[in-house]
Amino acid sequence: MPPASPPNPSDPVVIVGAGLAGLAVALHLADRRPVVVLAKRGLGEGATSWAQGGIVGVLGDDDSIDSHVHDTQEAGAGLVDAQVARCIAEHSAGAIEWLVRQGVPFSPDPAGPLGLHLTREGGHAVRRIAHAADATGRAIHEALLAKARAHPNIALRERWMAVDLITSRHLRRDETPHCYGVYALDIAQRRVETLRASAVVLATGGLGKVYRYTSNPDTATGDGVAMAWRAGCRVANMEFVQFHPTCLYHPQERSFLITEALRGEGAQLRLPNLDGDAGRFMLAHDARAELAPRDIVARAIDFEMKRHGLDFVWLDATPIVRDKGEAFLKEHFPTIHQRCGQLGIDIARRPIPVVPAAHYSCGGVVSDLEGRTDLGGLYAVGETGYTGLHGANRLASNSLLECVVVGTACAERILRTASDAAIDVPPWDESQVEDADEQVVIAHNWDELRLLMWNYVGIVRTTRRLERALHRIELLNGEIDEYYANFRVTRDLLELRNLVVCAELIVRSALVRHESRGLHYSRDFPATLPVSLPTVLTRRARSSRSGSGAPRRHVDGEP
Repeated sequence: MPPASPPNPSDPVVIVGAGLAGLAVALHLADRRPVVVLAKRGLGEGATSWAQGGIVGVLGDDDSIDSHVHDTQEAGAGLVDAQVARCIAEHSAGAIEWLVRQGVPFSPDPAGPLGLHLTREGGHAVRRIAHAADATGRAIHEALLAKARAHPNIALRERWMAVDLITSRHLRRDETPHCYGVYALDIAQRRVETLRASAVVLATGGLGKVYRYTSNPDTATGDGVAMAWRAGCRVANMEFVQFHPTCLYHPQERSFLITEALRGEGAQLRLPNLDGDAGRFMLAHDARAELAPRDIVARAIDFEMKRHGLDFVWLDATPIVRDKGEAFLKEHFPTIHQRCGQLGIDIARRPIPVVPAAHYSCGGVVSDLEGRTDLGGLYAVGETGYTGLHGANRLASNSLLECVVVGTACAERILRTASDAAIDVPPWDESQVEDADEQVVIAHNWDELRLLMWNYVGIVRTTRRLERALHRIELLNGEIDEYYANFRVTRDLLELRNLVVCAELIVRSALVRHESRGLHYSRDFPATLPVSLPTVLTRRARSSRSGSGAPRRHVDGEP
């Protein structure tokens, strides 16, 4: 194959991921720089569209920056970077205003700040969640996607999946590590293209599909984290995987989330075999009851299910009907009301069966408030990145806010950064591989990985379970690497390869945390240490670009 032509200042910014984080970066860049956005499935199939609850905005007269920072720190169980939390909170009103200007149809309230209705979720002291009924993510994503489709400087590529980052290693250059583009699989054409880039932004979302039960869409396979790790970037706090307390338990719907805002408006958790207040159990676990942070609620549900031998617990929305009327329930939660109704559950009259499910990764690629990572030219935003905002547990609705605030700052940083000189970028080479003869290997390893992560690395952990999981993951890693080396890549193979990397990072991080804190609960170390630091895994020593200033515990994580 002929050598690829060198990059030049007109090379686009390549954004891997088409959710809120990626689109926020793209829309802030596009007036001045060409942008290519890659979506490995359809443009509307990412996690943003699944977000029900809302986005935090410090807007009301009864609210303050200090209050939001306090609530974020409380939920984060001592590992939140206070400077980062303050910066995010200070920009929350501006983030909401920007979304309103983009045409996001938030639920109105003429008496509310900015004319918006604000709701409350677990862990928040006041009502500060702007929302579009119970489908906020979909409303935001549709509005931003329409803007991106209409912009002449944004190229949206559906069914394109990044394979790996093109870095100094590929160029065999002795220099400060730098990213020059991505190798990307055109899934429809079954070929890998070499995409040069003036900058690469990883906005691939989370890694929930590493678990058997998750509220995440099929796109959540940790692609950005795995690619950045392979390229030499540090990752942090991978042990803190948030399990959303209330995912619908139904044979026809395994990933439908029941928003926390339902509990914020008065829905109650109770045991299926008891009626009314007799069945409520959250007050026995936390004084905040149903409004406790997610880790506490998820662990309480897990405890009660195991204690009583249950497959699920009830989430009862009838108190909302009693206090505010059925019309209020239908108006504020139309998506849940409709979907549950389709499955034969009238939430105005009977409780909803729910279970915890893997929901959000509080860890990720070490990055600062402008998305910069350890590699020059490489940025990470949204759930892919680790800024220090979420600590050991994410406060509800801070995720969408972080996407907008860090995405905006990331775009501004890229615009201020000069393009690199022309450098030859090597093309993808598949001359030594062939088409796979059996796909069953991928399907089997995928199922095995997700089941062992659910059984051994779930809500409650032990050292023995973690060690068993790591041993099997290492074997899987070897099998997958051999398969990857000998056969042409497919989306399923790439996703499995990335999930195994993320699984190993989660387990290694969990093994070095000898305490229980936030989302990480160990039976062998049930106490919370008086002082603790974030867990940072590194493949090789390198200087940090992170500007958050948080102290971090470094662990040699070379697999």
